[in-house]
Amino acid sequence: MTATDMQADANSLGDPLRAKSGWVIALSVIYVFAGLVALSSVAFAATVTVFMVGIMMVVSGVAEVISAFQVRPWSRALLWVLIGGLYIAAGILAFENPMLTAKFLTLLLGLSLAASGIARVVLAATMKASSSRYAVMISALLTIAIGVVILLHWPVASLLILGVFLGVDLISAGVSWVTVGLGLKARP
Repeated sequence: MTATDMQADANSLGDPLRAKSGWVIALSVIYVFAGLVALSSVAFAATVTVFMVGIMMVVSGVAEVISAFQVRPWSRALLWVLIGGLYIAAGILAFENPMLTAKFLTLLLGLSLAASGIARVVLAATMKASSSRYAVMISALLTIAIGVVILLHWPVASLLILGVFLGVDLISAGVSWVTVGLGLKARP
């Protein structure tokens, strides 16, 4: 396959999406707006996050229980029902006590970020000396720092942290979709 053939394939794949670039840009505006709303009311955004986690857990638990009836032997099915029941119970707990759930999710977030950063430090230490190694190391140290800051302010700032993370994530996604949409429009 020649470079011209590859370019033609890339252009043909982009044609359907290019026609929808206006929708991509509209989606990005919605993301940015939702992110700004989340940042303007971080407690509300954190509560929404907790409820979304609760909904996902209940739905997953119900699916797990339904799946259990497809499994043989029945001893394994009982374990699937138990797991599904635990998911459903955890989801209901998220609805019943969103503040406790927000605190728990924030603790998990802080621990996960710190552990992820430590793992990336180890990864960077095994890489050859290069700009990539230093970029991975800087990213790892930033991730560790964010995790430690979250843990140091836990549980007091739980709602603030979850709301800010949701808002920043939505704005980041919106900005990236804007660049995709504008890039699609600009391509010949």
